[in-house]
Parts: sequence; C-alpha cells; structure tokens
Amino acid sequence: MNAPDDANFAPASTVEYIESLLDVLGDRDPLTAQEAFPSTVRAAVAGLSDEDLRRPERPGKWSVLQVVQHLADTELAYGYRMRMILAHDTPRIQAYDQDRWADRLRYNEVDLDDALAEFEALRASNLRLLRGLSDDEWDRTGLHDERGPESIHRIVRMLAGHDLVHLRQIERIKRAHDHA
Repeated sequence: MNAPDDANFAPASTVEYIESLLDVLGDRDPLTAQEAFPSTVRAAVAGLSDEDLRRPERPGKWSVLQVVQHLADTELAYGYRMRMILAHDTPRIQAYDQDRWADRLRYNEVDLDDALAEFEALRASNLRLLRGLSDDEWDRTGLHDERGPESIHRIVRMLAGHDLVHLRQIERIKRAHDHA
C-alpha cells in the first residue's frame, strides 16, 4: 500500500483509508494535534508567492491553496456531522466529493488569508464543542454513507490524521515547485 503522503495514494478500500489516517496520527492525542494544526499550516504556507499557492503539484492535482480551503471545508463538514450525531440518534452522515467541492466551489480562487481564517475559526469552534463532551457523548455514532457507523471519538482521530496527511501534501507540493 502507498503511504498517505504519496502523490498516487488512493486507498483500495474505505477500511484502508481509515487505517491510513489513524496510522499517521499514531498514539498522539487527537485534540492536542488538532489544536496545534492551524498554526502549523500557517507556518507551512508562509512566504509562498501567489503563483506558488495556486500552482498545482502537477496537472490534475491540487495546489497548496486548494489544500488549505479543503481543510476549512472539511472542518465545516465534520463540525456539522459531529453536531448532528450529538443532537440526533444515529443520524445519516452524508458523504461528499472533495474534488467536486474543490472545482465547483473554486478553491483555487480564494484568498489565502480568508481560507486560513475560516479554518482557524471553524477548528476553534469544533474544539470548544469537543472539549465539553461527556464520556457518553464521545461514543455517540452516526451512520456514514460509505464508511458505516462512526463515533465522535473515531471521527476526531480520523480528522487529526487527515490534517497530517494534508500537511505532508503541502510539503510535497512545495518540493515539486522547488524542482520544477
């Protein structure tokens, strides 16, 4: 199986995808990792020219800016999902096509500072919510369209791993630009 920071990484199955995210996170505390991540992203993109922000790694792949906006929209989607799980009994969790969102929501046209501010605000809101949960609430589940039952606990761990995969992607895109 390819590593999740490999440009050709495409999990063969949903189970492999989830395992890859959890493997990247390892034994790190997911809330601590999520709390530190916005400043890590800010540092990773600091000093990049507008051209470098918008230039994809290669044709058909995302740019750094698209990755940052994806992080913001992922935070929005996961925040909504967690709220639905907390407020409803075993709600359906709708999947979404991240490439369609990147294209149709024009991720490569956004302003970096706006995307970062959106991500930071959504992350802070979600962390406030999570830090106030009872033990029982961490175990509440929703039913994901593609992945089946997912608890708040599992979602939070997957999201922390997702962050790290995309940080690796940003670094890989920057390296590709350096060698171009």
